[in-house]
Amino acid sequence: MKVLVVGGGGREHALCWALAASPLLTKLWCAPGNAGIAEVAECVAIGAEDIAALIAFAKDNAVDLVVAGPEAPLTLGLADACAAAGLKCFGPSQAAARLEGSKAFTREVADAADAPGARWARFTEAEAARAYVRAQGAPIVVKADGLAAGKGVVVAATVAEAEAAIADIMESRIHGAAGATVLIEECLIGQEVSFFALCDGVTALPLGAAQDHKRVGDGDTGPNTGGMGAYSPPPVFTDALRDEVMARIVQPVLAEMARRGTPFRGVLFAGLMITADGPKLIEFNVRFGDPECQALMVRLKSDLLSALLAACDGELARFDLRWDARPSLTVVMAARGYPGAYAKGTEIRGLDRAAAVEGVQVFHAGTTRRADGAVVANGGRVLGITAIAETLQAARDAAYRAVDAIDWPEGFCRRDIAHRAL
Repeated sequence: MKVLVVGGGGREHALCWALAASPLLTKLWCAPGNAGIAEVAECVAIGAEDIAALIAFAKDNAVDLVVAGPEAPLTLGLADACAAAGLKCFGPSQAAARLEGSKAFTREVADAADAPGARWARFTEAEAARAYVRAQGAPIVVKADGLAAGKGVVVAATVAEAEAAIADIMESRIHGAAGATVLIEECLIGQEVSFFALCDGVTALPLGAAQDHKRVGDGDTGPNTGGMGAYSPPPVFTDALRDEVMARIVQPVLAEMARRGTPFRGVLFAGLMITADGPKLIEFNVRFGDPECQALMVRLKSDLLSALLAACDGELARFDLRWDARPSLTVVMAARGYPGAYAKGTEIRGLDRAAAVEGVQVFHAGTTRRADGAVVANGGRVLGITAIAETLQAARDAAYRAVDAIDWPEGFCRRDIAHRAL
């Protein structure tokens, strides 16, 4: 089979790495890819949001399956364009992708499905939002309704902090049009877990769980990021909790989406809070998490390509997945300054030394290769150093040994990934 993966980050490197091992694969492309992806796939200079060019390439090259990595092309209608062109695509339709494209839509669907979640309210006027915050008190959560690259959520410890977030999102428009509407939500207390399920419109198959580290600094301090590390499986997420999430959140939402005439096919990413009252939904995403995908892919023993095809073809009821029981852990190395302004073009050395550490895979996120062959940073989150080992502590030790083997003075990472479990 010929496969085109869309995207160019750490998630897409992990997907390409897993797909490259499939006995069904005959050719693998990635658009636009990165320096690490180029080692397992042929990179194509097409942007992930250039739907017309992606469709033209897929048709010209007789691609059998298009795999969407990030959310943006899905919310722009990549799966619909593929269907119109007679191409198979792993990922939801534009209508179903609203589960990530609009947080208010997610809340409406979840409420209709009676899925447990936070109390919430929606606002299009900043002053009304501020009045609601003052009435509710803090801590409280302020969310931009639309896509904001994982940075549109503020967990405000005080009313003043919440009001400042409302001003930034709705009046200063730091996230552009995504901030035209905000959601104000109850601040749930507990441990956050990322749970993934493969969906074919009717059936959902559990795809594993991970715990992400959103804040930039050790001890969960500093601003939110796209994710500074992850580990899988999180000890807090028991088999009983998994079954409860499937029964109370994933399957009812899948049924509600089908009832609305917008069946969900692809990977459903449920951001959960494990509270004293059980698991509650924080948000949905419509793609693999980043960096959770890296931690999951090194544990997946089944053929990923077969699994994605089963989801596309409505055959998940007759499919099963095998997992490595060993835990895995990903440490994200980012450019200094991230999630604020950061420099591009700094050289990264020692990647071969890092990859030589037993149990380690080095996934590239924001990298490119210079004309002289050197790998240089080309983004905020740049590398995902991923390790698998017999224990979580051993995986963490291996990951940080690999981090320390890398010579990149302009990069940094958190040194406490998996601190809740360890």
